[in-house]
Amino acid sequence: MASPEEIERRSGRIGLYPKESSMRMLRLLLLPAAAVGVALTIGAAQAQTKITIGKVLSGNGFHIPTYVAMDRGFYKEEGLDARFIMLTGGALVKAALSGNIDFVPIPSGGAQAALSGAEIRYVVGSSLKSQWLIAVRPDINKATDLKGKTIGYGRQGAADYDEGAAVMLRAFNMAPGKDYKVISFPGETERIAALINGDISAGLISVAHAPKAINAGMKVLLRTGDYIQRAGGTVWARKDFVDQNPETVKKFVRAIAKAVMYFRDDRAGSIPILRNHLGIDNDRDAGIVWDQVHNTFGAEIPPNLFRQILESRRKTMIAAKQWAADKPLPDPEQFITRNLLDPTLKEMKYVPTKLDAPTN
Repeated sequence: MASPEEIERRSGRIGLYPKESSMRMLRLLLLPAAAVGVALTIGAAQAQTKITIGKVLSGNGFHIPTYVAMDRGFYKEEGLDARFIMLTGGALVKAALSGNIDFVPIPSGGAQAALSGAEIRYVVGSSLKSQWLIAVRPDINKATDLKGKTIGYGRQGAADYDEGAAVMLRAFNMAPGKDYKVISFPGETERIAALINGDISAGLISVAHAPKAINAGMKVLLRTGDYIQRAGGTVWARKDFVDQNPETVKKFVRAIAKAVMYFRDDRAGSIPILRNHLGIDNDRDAGIVWDQVHNTFGAEIPPNLFRQILESRRKTMIAAKQWAADKPLPDPEQFITRNLLDPTLKEMKYVPTKLDAPTN
């Protein structure tokens, strides 16, 4: 008959040092914990809701909060697995209307679609001020110096024509074609080149292009945002998407609101984001852009500014014979998800943007 020692030896328990025995026991105890950890990791990954966001080619200053939310991880913090889809503005609107993009920061395109019967809803704000500048040659010191001179705008009917002309008329009583000449350029690069070459005395350019003009010896005469408040980059989605995914919309609102507050206060952290998404060459130039626009964004959607988006598009549609001249504008509030936006901003203690009053 085998002795107890022989039985233990055959069973494999003899020869195990106390340390080895403890390690085996520890591994056995840790296995369930490790399994739980893996399950939690998988669960967290599965909890991320996939969304797509429209981004215009080469970036746009009105859409900066969407870029900040991506680069600073605010979408991810809210449980959103966000991805940009890059197209032209018009293509983004079409893609969103067809259900191929979830969120799009193209408010004017959305306005025309809404007035034409498309079921869309605006979910969160972005820029609350016009972001154009009038850059001038060194010999121009005030707006009235431009009388009889030539200003470079974009095409008539577009923001890079209308907003410059509106400021010159309202603030300085100078009308295009009467008090100054206008040359329309298809792009800002051509406008800046003409300004540097002396072909024009002034040009309307976006804040993102201001460093190029300044570095070439030009100077900023005025900011249209000091005279015009404008809701730009306001984000919309299809109504059926909003109705089916209200919690996702709330998460998106929180991410954008966090981005607005971050960009408002953190210059150093915002500079690489501007360089990344707006194609700015260096930190100095990105700093110039931040200085100009950091306090011009808001997640809120002010009723008066939002109404202007629809009214402006209604006038364009009237001119194009797409809207009867005597047909009134429908109530703009029907196109905003106030029931999701306002409570969400209040719950997260969002700090609204304090805008300076426009100069009269």
